[in-house]
Amino acid sequence: MSHKTVLLATRPLVPPWDEASKNFAYFLGREVRNYSLTLLTAKELLSGLPESVHQEPIFKSGHFDLGAKVSLFSYLRQSRQSFDITHYLFTPTKQNTSLIKWCAKPQGKTVQTVATLREDLYSKQELQSLLFADRLVVYTELTKQKLERLGFTNVTRIYPGIDLNRYQPQAKDPGILARYHLTLDDFLVIYPGEYTRLGATDMLLTAFTTYFTEHPESDIKFLFACRVKHKADHVKREELRQAVKQSGLTDKILFEENTTPDMAALYNTADVVIFPVENLKGKFDVPLVIIEAYACGKSVILSDLPQFSEFTNSDICVTIPKDSGEKLIESLAYIKQNRNIMAHLGENARRFAVDHFDLKNTAKQYEEIYASL
Repeated sequence: MSHKTVLLATRPLVPPWDEASKNFAYFLGREVRNYSLTLLTAKELLSGLPESVHQEPIFKSGHFDLGAKVSLFSYLRQSRQSFDITHYLFTPTKQNTSLIKWCAKPQGKTVQTVATLREDLYSKQELQSLLFADRLVVYTELTKQKLERLGFTNVTRIYPGIDLNRYQPQAKDPGILARYHLTLDDFLVIYPGEYTRLGATDMLLTAFTTYFTEHPESDIKFLFACRVKHKADHVKREELRQAVKQSGLTDKILFEENTTPDMAALYNTADVVIFPVENLKGKFDVPLVIIEAYACGKSVILSDLPQFSEFTNSDICVTIPKDSGEKLIESLAYIKQNRNIMAHLGENARRFAVDHFDLKNTAKQYEEIYASL
């Protein structure tokens, strides 16, 4: 094992594993074996980690509130001389970047994993200031090219890995079927997106309300499999729920009630997973829900966003124009009527996830980054 010490500078790494950046940091810590890693946790230490990992319980809870941010930057300031490499795994902002540069700049080398480039928030000059590390890691070739056009020469693209043992094809989950009063004959479609971001919820409600009103005999069921992250999400969910009730479709349009759902079980209980979003503002360049659904061998329907081009093609998924509820319903009907095509897409999607998003390969690529510094 290398004698280099690496700090993963993150939000609190605590269960449940239901937030992409947190999940990724934990799984990366679990797989990197050739370096001495320090993870930032709370009082209850994590299990299943190798001996090469040290846990620093600097947080009081899993909430990344103001108190947690103070704890993080206090620790970064105090430990500036303690690590050979500091690897930042949170989204850079003007505030946190300024704090790091002014009072918590480490003496060792630095890596920033930039999960998304917020061009909607920052100018080119601001982005050049926010990305300060010795090595930058991005999720897509598209983002790598954008940074190179800004003058960066230290950018590497590494796809985010997922746990392919956790996300793999399984039978439909009896507990989920019972919770939503579903049978094995029901054709379940889920949307694992968000209520108030991404611009899809109103389109989905309109599309499925229209479809079910015109086809009351359909055995399709649609589930908003979205987590409620904050008050605005809760308000939006209740607004949608009321509209569904008024339409008399409460047995057709369903809502995930579990605050920490088992996403692998949800994917596997679904027949089709959809992610027809209008934008990715604030979302990772590679939304892991897509890759996780692929890994579970599901047919996936996506919108035609440029950011999706690297992990979509007609052999592994169905792509439709964004904002097109009509094309969404058409695609669902086609997949449902052609089960051989549905199976073909699922098999190819699983193979694609294995080939490109295996967490073990991701960890190896990060070890190569650490070795180069």
